[in-house]
Amino acid sequence: MKPKLYKSLLYSMVGAGMLSLGSCTDLSETIYNQIASEKYEFTEKDAASMFAPVYSSLRNFYWAWYGYADLDICTDMWVIPLRIGVGWGDLYINLHEHTFHSEIGHFSGLWSNAYSGINACNKLLADEAVQESEESVAQLRAYRALYYYLLFDLFRNIPLDTTYDHPDGWLPEQAEPQEVWDFIISELDDIKDKCGDEVEMGQINNYTVHMILAKMYLNHNAWFDDHSDDSYYRKCVDELNVIIESNKFSLAPNYADNFKEDISSSPEIIFGIPFEYLYASGNYFANLWMNEAGRATFGFTGWATGGGAALPQFLDTYDKNNDTRYTDCWIGGVQQDQSGNTIYVDGQPLNYTYEIRSTDNPGCYPMEGYRLVKYEIQDGDWGTSYDDVPFFRYADVLMMKAECLLRLGGYNGETEQDAASLVTQVRQRAFKGNPDKATRTVTQLKGGSVYSYGHRENIAQQDEADNWVTTTEGGSDIELGGLLDDLGWEFLAEHHRRQDLIRFRLTSGQNVYNGKSWFCKDAKTDPTDKHCDIFPIPKSIMDGNINLVQNPGY
Repeated sequence: MKPKLYKSLLYSMVGAGMLSLGSCTDLSETIYNQIASEKYEFTEKDAASMFAPVYSSLRNFYWAWYGYADLDICTDMWVIPLRIGVGWGDLYINLHEHTFHSEIGHFSGLWSNAYSGINACNKLLADEAVQESEESVAQLRAYRALYYYLLFDLFRNIPLDTTYDHPDGWLPEQAEPQEVWDFIISELDDIKDKCGDEVEMGQINNYTVHMILAKMYLNHNAWFDDHSDDSYYRKCVDELNVIIESNKFSLAPNYADNFKEDISSSPEIIFGIPFEYLYASGNYFANLWMNEAGRATFGFTGWATGGGAALPQFLDTYDKNNDTRYTDCWIGGVQQDQSGNTIYVDGQPLNYTYEIRSTDNPGCYPMEGYRLVKYEIQDGDWGTSYDDVPFFRYADVLMMKAECLLRLGGYNGETEQDAASLVTQVRQRAFKGNPDKATRTVTQLKGGSVYSYGHRENIAQQDEADNWVTTTEGGSDIELGGLLDDLGWEFLAEHHRRQDLIRFRLTSGQNVYNGKSWFCKDAKTDPTDKHCDIFPIPKSIMDGNINLVQNPGY
């Protein structure tokens, strides 16, 4: 059971939460001048109700059918392939292979839900009663800045709208990226000590504001493709130090504590998105990954598609004998039900294989691929539908600071060795059985990645002998490749990897996201071709607004 305050926040979302039903099916229209939940009035006594459309839009942004959580598909960790005999996985192949186009449903979903949240903030900020509460105004501005941070990362060339009332016929125009950047930074700087220090699920506090600022600074050089100015890394450290020196947060004793159904008691959570049975459900990791028969492994009752599959190239990077994050996150092999009996499918044991075949040529058979179990699956639950999202957690603070210190060669009296100590600190809870293995050195972190990059695909059809198509690229040419590996092990399936791969570079100047091949995704050899760093503006949005210009390369 979740705490009463936690529940009251979620219950207040009921009306607005119904929006998620439509968000999966009709994304053809973007509402710029109204919020999707119609009649919320501000009262000091009911702040949760006031914020309901703001909260629900963020939930939908993250875990609606075409949500932010899916974007790890674009990376080197996992894939949703075409499942032979099942189908449906073909929806995600373009994301994995970086053949992006403007009619991919994810892009319209992300765009629409983010702007629904922004419009909700704008409407409430225009209310005279809201303006009487400095903390409420600050939190709404922080939420709006969070939405803009996410949109900026995904699309870059976006409309910047800070008002609710517009004249008839008004259509937004894109702002220059620098203008949007300046707005986000200015907003956050202005309200970073006005949101309150109390840490509650779903509520932005002062530390969340510092965290968004730190993310902005950490990614600045990659976003603007200008690596000549190290000052943003120093600014990032300054923001992170405020969080560290507050002594409000600490690493949870166990890695899995951050991925329980209820994470409100974890000392590591800086900002979490709350989910709850009936009133705010939506985290469908278990439902996405498990074979239908595999529900019996956990006793969950919801739908299951068996879509997701781990990339063996990523699994190969783990220290499987010592790093408990491997077994905390993945299951494979022959599956048993809760009584210890082997699960059978069509007379054969349910066996999640280590190897996978291809995205769509011919695709993967239903049992191919290890499955993600990082988020808690409780007996009798619908799956992971009620599991909270650890959007910002303290481990990320420590790892971000370590990255900046390594990039800077030290800062403000702290050295690269301090960076290695921070990474070691995060690793220690995953290596309790062999503490020496937790230690990371500066040389290891600044060295290459252990990931065996290269195209990997088995194009053999059913009943044919294996026919592997492979290339060998390795990871030795990745700057700070060892740190990139550690980020992967720690933040798997936490919306980090796409941003990290864009930020980390090869010695050629290209980033890892574009410059490396992995399972059925090929590298872009031209170091200037980085158009895939951002997504195309959705066609449905372009069709409804003649003022918008499509992103370069699409």
